[in-house]
Amino acid sequence: MKKTTIAGLVGLIFTPTVFAASATSISSDEVVVTASRIEQPKESVIADVSVIDSEQIERAGQSTLIELLQTQPGVEISSNGGAGKTSSVYLRGTNADHVVVLIDGMRMNSATLGTTTFENIPLEQIEKIEILRGPATSLYGQDAVGGVIQIFTKKGTDKTNVYASLGYGTYNTSIGSTGIRGRVNDTSYALNVSASNTDGFSALNTNNPNFNDKDGYNNKALTANVSQKLADGHTIGLQLFESDGKTLFDNSFNSGNFSSYDKLEQQSFALSSTDQWTSIWKSTLRVGASRDKLKNYDEINSGNPFNPTVFNTLQQQVNWQNDLSLPVGVLTLMYDRLEDDVTSTTIYDKTNRVNQGYVASYLANIGAHSFQTSIREDHNSQFGSHLTGGLGYGFSFNSNWRATASYGTAFKSPTFNDLYYPGFSNPNLKPEQSENIEASLRYEEQGSHVSATVFNNNIKDLISFDLTTFTIENVSKAQIKGLTLAGGQRLGNFNIESSIDLQSPRNETTDKLLPRRAERHGSLNLGYDLGEWHFGGEFIASSGRYNDSANTKPMSGYGIFNLLTTYKVNTDWTVQARVNNLFDKYYTLAYDGNNIAYNTPGANLFVSIRYSPSN
Repeated sequence: MKKTTIAGLVGLIFTPTVFAASATSISSDEVVVTASRIEQPKESVIADVSVIDSEQIERAGQSTLIELLQTQPGVEISSNGGAGKTSSVYLRGTNADHVVVLIDGMRMNSATLGTTTFENIPLEQIEKIEILRGPATSLYGQDAVGGVIQIFTKKGTDKTNVYASLGYGTYNTSIGSTGIRGRVNDTSYALNVSASNTDGFSALNTNNPNFNDKDGYNNKALTANVSQKLADGHTIGLQLFESDGKTLFDNSFNSGNFSSYDKLEQQSFALSSTDQWTSIWKSTLRVGASRDKLKNYDEINSGNPFNPTVFNTLQQQVNWQNDLSLPVGVLTLMYDRLEDDVTSTTIYDKTNRVNQGYVASYLANIGAHSFQTSIREDHNSQFGSHLTGGLGYGFSFNSNWRATASYGTAFKSPTFNDLYYPGFSNPNLKPEQSENIEASLRYEEQGSHVSATVFNNNIKDLISFDLTTFTIENVSKAQIKGLTLAGGQRLGNFNIESSIDLQSPRNETTDKLLPRRAERHGSLNLGYDLGEWHFGGEFIASSGRYNDSANTKPMSGYGIFNLLTTYKVNTDWTVQARVNNLFDKYYTLAYDGNNIAYNTPGANLFVSIRYSPSN
């Protein structure tokens, strides 16, 4: 990406008007949970956190979760060929498996891959997203080297609310969703279902006629939540999430008239009990499990599939959190258990391990000062004990200006694929360990926000897989340092949001950039309200990256423009149209093992209508 583009974004963030307004006003009663595992006002949070609420999700008009995440500070993505294909999120330049993903508090990371199938989580099921940047192992356990993304599905409301939406667009893409939420006496409930289908486009950029076809995707998903108040301060709940998808893809290793497809299944369920036992003691117990199952099929001309290759991860989870309200601050004591079980047609040397964590954390706001500290000891049945911790401090100069600083450590265990996958593994891998320090300066008032965050994350024994040589090893050390600038404003009916990340994610041994991560990337969002109309525009840009650890396969920088128009027909009905990649820009986010580029969407249009009656 040209330096002039970066300079323009930086200039935009620091124009004087940015210090006076914001695209989405942050209300004083907005709360964040992920930063400390307890509710706290967003303005008092020490950590680097973004919140995407339901209004932003609907107004943005994105058709996939990965597209929405791409517009957020500190987030880069890669994709293997369109809707439903493997997608990765790199948070603050860390690896794709350095992010813990939670759906309503339940982990959804695969124990074999270590990543989350973001492409199989429908945006239509989501109420809110919280993104915590920076190490969070001391609160959430192994893997949270880069941060945590917590997804909150739609829950019950005080009044009955029925909604439905339907959309159609390029690539014969159709998406529909419906749901009902409400409360009956002391019982709140929510049921949401969605379905999508697209013909897609060829996943690989090749002239080979065997692969120059359409690689489609379809998905059906459901979430359900029931919460029952037993007495004042005592509530039990049941939650369920299920998403089933099928995606076709090209495999450049195949020969002849061959096609492949994956069936993706994600489920999670949990029982919870929230009890205010005394005026100072609140207990929250959650017991449940999540499953990530992949079935890979290859089929010949006859259409008769071979026996599929199956990777099935079951994660059984127990979390017991106790919040003690002290005369000053809140002390949290927690037990956290995660058991990974792998069932596969591929033979793994080991298929089970257990991690038990013991946590103590403290959070306090005293006048202009904020304090947060946490310490955690993990006992892993395979890799022994690990001690991690975090320490943060915030100071408010006045009602608008605030400075924060924090220090944190994290660790990540190698995945089952890293250790045992035949031909592509290394059983001698060691857990990764990281040490991060960061500081930020923030300005915020009604209708405006701006922030600058500097960070330095040193990762020891980073696990790196080289697509060129198909080898995996512990890199002696990696350093990821950077600066994130973000700002927003509202000027009458005009809205603006922008962010830019300037970073250096490098293997210190070779001084090479880590694969698929850029030194500069950012986004710009503009919006204008005119009566019942809303007009929006997005610009997403990135500098060059490399597909491999040796930095021999470059990927050029890119910039894409998206347009959005929304019309509110009345209080119940809304029509929306979105054009992605307006100028039909060709760009690459990833190559396969044969150095063939995965395709990305060209110019495309999606139109939708939504029914959501006001109560």
